[in-house]
Amino acid sequence: MNADSVKFLKSIVDAPSPSGFEQPVRRIVAQRMKKSCDEVRHDVMGNVIGVLNPGAETRVMLAGHCDEIGLMITNIDDGGYVYFGTIGGFDPLQLLGQRVRIHGQNGDVPGVIGRKPIHVISKEKGDLTKAPGVHEMWIDIGAKNKKDAQKVAAVGDCVTIDAGFAHLRNDIVVGRGLDDRVGAFAVAETMRLLSARKGSLKVAVYGVATTQEEVGIRGAKTSAYGIDPHAGIAIDVGFATDYPTMNKNLTGDLALGKGPIISKGPNINPVLGQMLVDTAKRRKIPCQMEGAPGATGTDANVIQMTRAGVAAALVSVPNRYMHTPVELVSLGDLENVSKLLAATLLGMKESQDFTPSV
Repeated sequence: MNADSVKFLKSIVDAPSPSGFEQPVRRIVAQRMKKSCDEVRHDVMGNVIGVLNPGAETRVMLAGHCDEIGLMITNIDDGGYVYFGTIGGFDPLQLLGQRVRIHGQNGDVPGVIGRKPIHVISKEKGDLTKAPGVHEMWIDIGAKNKKDAQKVAAVGDCVTIDAGFAHLRNDIVVGRGLDDRVGAFAVAETMRLLSARKGSLKVAVYGVATTQEEVGIRGAKTSAYGIDPHAGIAIDVGFATDYPTMNKNLTGDLALGKGPIISKGPNINPVLGQMLVDTAKRRKIPCQMEGAPGATGTDANVIQMTRAGVAAALVSVPNRYMHTPVELVSLGDLENVSKLLAATLLGMKESQDFTPSV
């Protein structure tokens, strides 16, 4: 992956943007897409929509959600300790001992999620092995009291884990919120690749950085309704199973570095799904197959059921440690997602029919 693309990826991973608070990442994505799209707009849900070749007969939507899981302040007690709830799905064990940042009206405030020392935790009661509920945790910002804390934090402020983007070995990167910054990244990168070959593009492409996926797949639902696409491809992360404790019989034999994941199942239009597979084979782009026997739990779900129905597909980036502050993906896999999407879209006909054969 070229250095400019890596810089863009780092910038959106480091932008704190839990569901409902996506403004920081939205700004960066919009600026990026303005360089390659015919138009870029925002809707009332905050979705960023970039468009290429808008006058074409067939409309295809790309959707990668730009929000991440996070926390929100629910109370500040008399001692100045900050209590919170979760935005999206957290494993409570992941929160203990984390450094966090409260994103207040007057700037970021550092803090920690504390717990009493191991020395005074009751072993007899099993407290050492029992994870406290989220409502039993607190953020310590070093405040003297409630009034002092309220100078920099307020109920309703969002909070993120203080864990940024970094490179590991063998083309692997780590970061908070790679679910699904990689999807928003792939959308913007695909638009960039397509803009260089715009003369060969026969369909209209709507690249959408969708919002509020982690709290109910909301942005994709509203943006798909507005765009009214004939086809829609969601780009998200998928469960890598190439590390200890993962059961390949549950979610498949999927690994980092072996290419994008293409899903097959009732959420996937067979014509569009096969186009992705055929394009990968023809262009020699490595890919992995995923059986999705029910709902995929991604933007593809709501896109498929928009209006009178949309031909939906799902392309995923293998991800280790999903919904933790240390999500891992391969840059090679991510780069191949954009190549696969661009090649598939460039291969579509002006009047592309996605109706399954009988």
